[in-house]
Amino acid sequence: MERFEIIAPCHFGLESVLKREIYDLGYEITKVEDGRVTFEGDAEAICRANIFLRTAERVLLKAGEFQALTFEELFEGIRAIPWEQYIPKDGKFWVTKASSIKSRLFSSSDIQSIVKKAMVERLKEHYHTTWFEESGASYPLRIFLLKDRVTAAFDTTGESLHKRGYRTLVGKAPISETLAAALLLLTPWNRERILVDPFCGSGTFPIEAAMMAAKIAPGMNRSFTAQAWTEQIDRNLWRELRTEARELMEPELSVDIQGYDLDGSIVAAARENAKRAGVDHLIHFQQRPVSALNHPKKYGFLIANPPYGERLEEKEALKELYRALGQAMERLDCWSTYLITSYEDAQRQIGRKADKNRKLYNGMLKTYFYQFLGPKPPKRKAAFAGQMREERA
Repeated sequence: MERFEIIAPCHFGLESVLKREIYDLGYEITKVEDGRVTFEGDAEAICRANIFLRTAERVLLKAGEFQALTFEELFEGIRAIPWEQYIPKDGKFWVTKASSIKSRLFSSSDIQSIVKKAMVERLKEHYHTTWFEESGASYPLRIFLLKDRVTAAFDTTGESLHKRGYRTLVGKAPISETLAAALLLLTPWNRERILVDPFCGSGTFPIEAAMMAAKIAPGMNRSFTAQAWTEQIDRNLWRELRTEARELMEPELSVDIQGYDLDGSIVAAARENAKRAGVDHLIHFQQRPVSALNHPKKYGFLIANPPYGERLEEKEALKELYRALGQAMERLDCWSTYLITSYEDAQRQIGRKADKNRKLYNGMLKTYFYQFLGPKPPKRKAAFAGQMREERA
């Protein structure tokens, strides 16, 4: 099978999480850059990455890379790429996005226009035509310029991979599915441990956790642009991998995942979203304020995207909210807590400095992922031995 270079963009700062996911799928990583991971694979790898990756934003098929300091060099570099190997005569092709960082060429509209013209010139020569109907499959192209290095890559995904298909109802300031999955994977949580989101909103954290626990592939029930690329990817591959994904599912397991929110209508929306994701039976949703948060079990996990208070009038209310969260954390003193927030005063109001802190961007908003680590649970053998000693006494 033909080998490709495949680029997977992700949230800036979470490349290590995506890198681990790609390794787990069995592929060799060739490059890790800010906000993207490149790996080698065949046509199956394109399908598998789209269906199984939880933290990638999309999957791109690299077509070419070269240096360009002028628009003339950009034109010639693009024209030198063998586009006919990818785009059939009736293919619809356009530059869906052009970005430039630390490069002499920076006008996105000019870059897009020149790239399209160069592609047309190349394909005219190959197909011996002066006009393209563009009535066939779509081949959207993305262009990246970094320090005058141009990378051209086809978007195999279409709508971003965070569009799992289950979240049609959202609350205020929602967290994306891919970011929620990445933050969960940054924690040591596993399906044997309790997980609670006290600000669950539309349910993204609990739903993503339940999908991980039940081994539900995030892209299993959606379509992708590259499904129409029958000259590069056999249609049967998509069908076979979706069958594999269904066979890997473990939907009937027993887990303790809970989501709370103060707004009853948002809780109802979260339940509907969980139902669409096929995990409503694995999550307990309840209308409850953070001030009432408590739990008899030990060694659980709190993970949340609490309100940020972006508007001035909301800032004062945040103090009490984060203080209430800090009091709940004191009650759950054997638990670990993970928060993503842009609220600069979060640690002071909680009353505890985070053990770890990672700066991340939620969209264009700078946020912090605060990690308050609790004690590890005793190992089962040690706990069993202690129980036996107590019974003998």
